[in-house]
Amino acid sequence: MWCVARGRSAREVLPLSWIAPPGPVAPGLTIGLLGGSFNPAHEGHLYVSLTALKRLKLDYVWWLVSPGNPLKDAKGMAPFATRLDSAKCVAQHPQLIVSDIEQRLGTRYTLDTVAALQRRFPQVRFVWLMGSDNLESFHLWRNWDEIARRVAIVVVQRPGSIMAAVNAAPVRRFGKSRALKVPPCIVVLDGARNSQSATRIRTLGTGPKPMLNAPHNRRKQP
Repeated sequence: MWCVARGRSAREVLPLSWIAPPGPVAPGLTIGLLGGSFNPAHEGHLYVSLTALKRLKLDYVWWLVSPGNPLKDAKGMAPFATRLDSAKCVAQHPQLIVSDIEQRLGTRYTLDTVAALQRRFPQVRFVWLMGSDNLESFHLWRNWDEIARRVAIVVVQRPGSIMAAVNAAPVRRFGKSRALKVPPCIVVLDGARNSQSATRIRTLGTGPKPMLNAPHNRRKQP
């Protein structure tokens, strides 16, 4: 399912105190952060988010659509507005909130984004979400060890990368935790695995489709 991108004017970087939250913020809330290019958004993003919501009882998950991923080639990257709309098409769940806040913050690297969000919303407990495929390359992220010391990391297992939970540099450095705690903390969640990726979707030329087995799409049996 594709959504038609609507034109948006470029936004200036605002002072931190002017940045409005994408959704509800209040003392005691735990919010997952799923960053990415979403080029396009797909069922894998949805699976990671819904698994973390259910298993860790998160209050919300914010999808942080990146204006530009430093680790990915800009060639083949859809315009930001298109990717933002793609994420909104897929994130059809009341606890999933798609946001352009990285663009408004003017941040490019995860550490800077996390630090800015923690300064702006100190009453919220943030956790960083990723699939195990991203955990494999996490050591290539700028200041990855500082990210791990600043925010708890939740890894959801995905096909083809399940050994990352054992062999990845962050796991070797900090170990694994069974539950969320003060960082450094890496929690690995397993379950039914979804193999969809943005690269495969672009190669096949197909758009994202709703997850038929997602909790919010299940119909009650009579």
